[in-house]
Amino acid sequence: MSTLPPCPKCQSEFTYEDGPMLVCPECAHEWAAGEPAETGGKVIKDSNGNPLADGDTVTVIKDLKVKGSSLVVKRGTKVKNIRLTDGDHDIDCKIDGIGQMGLKSEFVKKA
Repeated sequence: MSTLPPCPKCQSEFTYEDGPMLVCPECAHEWAAGEPAETGGKVIKDSNGNPLADGDTVTVIKDLKVKGSSLVVKRGTKVKNIRLTDGDHDIDCKIDGIGQMGLKSEFVKKA
């Protein structure tokens, strides 16, 4: 039986040692043997480096054009009750006058 921990990314039990690193053959994730296990994936931070959480209120820091439309999200727009997601646009939200959309965390600051 292997005493190596399972992969923190995909929970595969087939991890192996490669020098000082542990490697998962299924998802190719590598991590240091002494590293604590990841809890819930990556931390999403705003433009100032503050961690964001579901339900936070953020403010847009620059004018953003809405793709496929002539609408613009103006700088200073407050967005309430955000939801964090995985992917390129890591914030899902509803903006008054525009509707449901995705934002990148680098263009907002925590209010």
